[in-house]
Amino acid sequence: MAAKPEGKSGADEAAAAPKAAAPAGGGLKPWLPLLANLVLMPVLGYVTVHFFLAPKTHTETPADATEAKAESGEKPAKSEGEGKKPGGKGEKILVPLGNKIIVNVQGTQGTRYLLANITLEGSVPGFKEIVEKNDAELRDAAGSVLLGKTISDIDRPGAKNLIRAEILSAFNSILGPGVIKQVFLTEFAMQ
Repeated sequence: MAAKPEGKSGADEAAAAPKAAAPAGGGLKPWLPLLANLVLMPVLGYVTVHFFLAPKTHTETPADATEAKAESGEKPAKSEGEGKKPGGKGEKILVPLGNKIIVNVQGTQGTRYLLANITLEGSVPGFKEIVEKNDAELRDAAGSVLLGKTISDIDRPGAKNLIRAEILSAFNSILGPGVIKQVFLTEFAMQ
């Protein structure tokens, strides 16, 4: 006859029995979150980049549009400036300012500078002569606008457009309203 060991009761034996019956492998259930991440993360990454981050790059170029119209028999539209006689009132005239404008960036104690090369667009008769006659005054006005800019002003999105608008306003206050149609910053660099 086998004797029961002393110290163990019937309740201890009952508790030990379910532990022996538990499966040893654990199954697929603990691996489901990992498998879901492995499948869903590349899909979510693709969707994010394709629909939210990447700009639409498939746009029709003017050359493609002209070719498509020619194939369909339509006449291509004239671009701005085509068909206008030289020297006419509606012609675009581009005139660069004399030299590059170099100013110290505000708030850098003279350690950083801003370089800009400006070209002006106008359509009034004698526009080139007007710009050349007032070159020094226009360069001074542009320097004053640029001198007031800090690094954070220049690094902001859309800063270049804001600077163009400020320069255009300053130039038209010197030459008269509507003389300059547009300002181009052909070089714009901060060192």
